[in-house]
Amino acid sequence: MILFLINNMNNEDKNTENKSYNFINILLRSAMSFVGIAVLSMGAVFLQKAGLGMDPFTAMNIGFSNSLHMPLGTFQLMMNAVLFIIIFIFDRKQIGIGTILNMVLVGYEIQWFSNIYDILIHINLNPFVMIVDVVAGLLLFSLGTSLYMSLSLGSAPYDAIAPIISSHVNLKYKYIRSLQDIVFMVIALMGHGAVGIITIVVAFFAGPLINYWNTHISQQLVYHIKHFSTHPTAKNAGSGIVGLGKVSLMVITRAYEQTTYVKQHLSGYSDQELFDVLKHSEESLNRNEYLRKDLISRISSIKGEIKRRNLNN
Repeated sequence: MILFLINNMNNEDKNTENKSYNFINILLRSAMSFVGIAVLSMGAVFLQKAGLGMDPFTAMNIGFSNSLHMPLGTFQLMMNAVLFIIIFIFDRKQIGIGTILNMVLVGYEIQWFSNIYDILIHINLNPFVMIVDVVAGLLLFSLGTSLYMSLSLGSAPYDAIAPIISSHVNLKYKYIRSLQDIVFMVIALMGHGAVGIITIVVAFFAGPLINYWNTHISQQLVYHIKHFSTHPTAKNAGSGIVGLGKVSLMVITRAYEQTTYVKQHLSGYSDQELFDVLKHSEESLNRNEYLRKDLISRISSIKGEIKRRNLNN
């Protein structure tokens, strides 16, 4: 009887731990999704201000909302609602918190950030400004997309359409998605939407940039969220922040080093430059070694925790 009660207490503790883990995990992932959508929306605004096109769906919504004299947020929400109904009927597994956040927020956030842009930036559009807007827009748009897609909290309504069609007509997803983007680009053109060269870039060539953010930022964030959700302590929170900071610093440092290398490689090295390259390489090696030790320590801690739980069970 005593053993039975102890087992019940252990099961209740585990259930409580699981509920706590799920709540914290979903809460943090939802917050990250919210941030990702905000970053995506900021990127869309920079692309809009560059005047060289936006993603097909937003381009279409801007065109028709302007023609109908409706706020972009309201029109985009209406379009998303139509797509949401289709998803709900044919594949509701794709619906999640991220779906709702994306569906409701993106259009309105583009409006808000566009107003902020107009208030803060008073520069006439010229080639230099266009380039800056495009670069900032692509980086932010792809980063935001990576953040919310990495969380597995549901697909954006527009992104869910191609998988549904693909599963029903037995054609490869990439062909369906390409056709979907082309159709929406044509509709956007008909509605005098924000279609341009960047529309094609975002639709067909943003994948590598999104994958880059997935590897260097988003997956790291998801890992730290899971780790913190399992053991929600101040120490783990600090470890996650520090870990993300290290990764971000490493990404920036590597990008800088590679850029410098390319520039110098074209013109040759002086003796001093060779010593500098050697120094930078050694520093990079030390950083990688530090990261390796950090990962080994983390793996050891995880194995220890698994062993402890197995002994308790």
